[in-house]
Amino acid sequence: MTIIQCGRFELDLSRPKVMAIINLTDDSFTGDGSRGDLDSTMRRVEQVLEEGADMLDIGAESSRPGAEQVPEAQELERVVRCVERLHGLNVPLSIDTLKPAVMRAAIEAGADMINDINAFLAAGAIEAVACGKVGLCVMHMQGEPRTMQKNPVYGDVVEDVAAYLAERVHALEAAGVARNRIVLDPGFGFGKTVEHNFALLRDLERFGREGLPVLAGLSRKAMLGTVTGRPVGQRMVASVAAALIAVQRGAGIVRVHDVGDTLDALKVWEAVS
Repeated sequence: MTIIQCGRFELDLSRPKVMAIINLTDDSFTGDGSRGDLDSTMRRVEQVLEEGADMLDIGAESSRPGAEQVPEAQELERVVRCVERLHGLNVPLSIDTLKPAVMRAAIEAGADMINDINAFLAAGAIEAVACGKVGLCVMHMQGEPRTMQKNPVYGDVVEDVAAYLAERVHALEAAGVARNRIVLDPGFGFGKTVEHNFALLRDLERFGREGLPVLAGLSRKAMLGTVTGRPVGQRMVASVAAALIAVQRGAGIVRVHDVGDTLDALKVWEAVS
């Protein structure tokens, strides 16, 4: 049994958890960003909770390939207002950000997890999250969002990503972060070719050897469009299949757009497991 400390919650990952994507952005690659409108955000939150979401992952800056940075003040305002609005719900709130100032403000507002695509590399990031009980999702990314897909190169993508994540975990532990707060994410689509992404999915169990839970975020991504020929709005079936494969290969959390459909597939899988 794997238990992770996630702010106010202790999450038992013996049953995989479904994390719903809540975009506050102007330029989400799926077109579902609320542009910071809280009423629109609440409608999305109510929908995914009714469908059975275990966690919410809230982001106010797009990390799609080619994305431009959002001004820190705008990201801060959107994230803090959203966390304050949602804090009364009995659900873990994860904040998708790479900015230390946003991390600190989100934690003060009541966030339960910080999900950093930059693996807490920014100056002051580790210091912003080291104390307390918030969960930390450590993701691998080669390069940065604006340029990461131009020419990603690895020796052995699985071993290279695993070594990078192990180094970042060591840095967090050296700062006093308990291992039961840490989740690993190999970063599907973040500085990887289609072949790299499927190699990571094929060998996802490799990341569990660190003794830490794994989060997989594959929902509607370009790798699925490449193999199916489907545009982003028609990748639900491929996304559910990818989430199920990730769970079968050890993922404890799957980050998705299509919550109800993913949960239906997991229920069938659990019935025969």
